[in-house]
Amino acid sequence: MVQLGVGLPVSGGWATPHNMRRVAVRSEELGYQSLWSFQRLLHPVDQDWGPAYHAVQDPVTALAYVAGFTSRIRLGIAVLNIPFYSPIMMAKPLTTLDVVSGGRLDVGLGLGWSDQEFQAVGTTSAARGARAEEFVACLDTIWTQPEVEHHGTYYDVPLSRVDPKPVQRPRPPLLMGASAEVALRRIGRIADGWISSSRTDLTTIGRSIDLVRAAAAEAGRDAAFLRFVVRGVVDLTDHPPADRKPLQGTPDQIRDDLEQLAAQGVTEVFFDLNWDAATVDAAVDPEAAADAADAVLTALAPERR
Repeated sequence: MVQLGVGLPVSGGWATPHNMRRVAVRSEELGYQSLWSFQRLLHPVDQDWGPAYHAVQDPVTALAYVAGFTSRIRLGIAVLNIPFYSPIMMAKPLTTLDVVSGGRLDVGLGLGWSDQEFQAVGTTSAARGARAEEFVACLDTIWTQPEVEHHGTYYDVPLSRVDPKPVQRPRPPLLMGASAEVALRRIGRIADGWISSSRTDLTTIGRSIDLVRAAAAEAGRDAAFLRFVVRGVVDLTDHPPADRKPLQGTPDQIRDDLEQLAAQGVTEVFFDLNWDAATVDAAVDPEAAADAADAVLTALAPERR
C-alpha cells in the first residue's frame, strides 16, 4: 500500500500563511504521512509555464513555518535545483529545518530546466549530471563526517567542522527528480529514491522505476530500500471523462489507481492541489480554495482507505 502525502499551499492565490497552517494541521489530523513543497524562482513575462509556476513561495521557509504547527507529519521538498546552490549553502538551511522539525525532513534534488533561472543565479546548465554526482557526495560528507573536507572538480570545502548535524542519522533522505534514462540510472547509483514530475505518465511509471532499481543493483546497492514518490495531480470528480487519467475521478477510482501505482512499484503519492488552476488562480478566494482542498483531502484520507 502506498503512503499518502499532501502538497502544501505554496503556489498562487491560496498560498497564504493561514492556508499553509490549515492544510498542514488538517493533513496531520487525517493521517497523511507527508507535506511537500517545490521550488520556482521566477516566471518569464513572455512565456506561460502554467498557473502552478506564476507565484511560488520559498519551499524551505514554507516548510519551516508549518513545522512549528505539526509534530508527526514529514516535510518534503520536491525539488531544490542543484545548480542554484553550492553544497555548503544548501546544507545549512536544510540542517536547521531538520533540527527544528525534530528530524522530519525529506530532501528532493533536481537539475533544473529553466534557462532564465540559470541566468538569474549566474550559472549554466552545463555538466549538470556530473555536478549532481559530486554535489551529492559533498553534501553527504558535510552531513555525516565530524571533520569535513572536499576538493573536487566543481566544489571545494576546506578542512572544517560543519555543525550542527541533522537530527536524522546518518542524514536526511536524499531523493532526486529526473525523467531521462541516464538521470534515472544516476538516481539508482547515488540517491535514496526518485520523485516523479507532474507530467509523468502514471500508466507506465513502472518502467522508470525498474530502471532506477536496476541501476542500484548494478552499483551493489539494495534496491528494496529505494523510495518512489509521485506528485499526484489529483482531480476529484463524480463525472470523469471516458479517457480519464490516473488520479482523476471518484474516490473509489482514485483508490484503485493508488493500488495500480503500488503494483508498479510506487511507494508514496502526494496529492498536489498546487497543480489545480481552480486553487492557484490569483482571483480565487483563498478561504474557498482551502475549503475545496479540505474536501478532497478528507475524501481521500488514509484512514478512509
